[in-house]
Amino acid sequence: MKKSITAAITMAVAATALLATPTMAAKPKLTGEAKLARMLEGRQPGKPVNCLPLGSAQESRIIDKTAIVYRFGNTLYVNRPTNADALDDDDIMVTSTSQSSLCRLDTVQLHDRTSRFYSGFVGLQDFVPYKKVASAR
Repeated sequence: MKKSITAAITMAVAATALLATPTMAAKPKLTGEAKLARMLEGRQPGKPVNCLPLGSAQESRIIDKTAIVYRFGNTLYVNRPTNADALDDDDIMVTSTSQSSLCRLDTVQLHDRTSRFYSGFVGLQDFVPYKKVASAR
């Protein structure tokens, strides 16, 4: 009986030690700047533009506390809005504009994806196009 209690205690201690030991190192979470840099690898910035055609964007993506990226074909347009620290990559962007273009000085409301409550806004600035650099051969 004493042997089975001792064995049970030894197993419990061993199991606790295994649980306390990290099996894999946690990957560090990338900052918004690091995510944006990774997204723009192999691309070169072009001349900033004031407006983008609203219905033509194939994708828009929030980069946490950094920027909003709009994709038009192979070109990525990066907007670093005022109040960028309000950007949360889990928010939903709500844009209302009186014209068919999204322009500098327009505002974008941010809504929490889960609760749908308003969580802030950002003011758009110039849109900087980034195109892939042709590889030299």
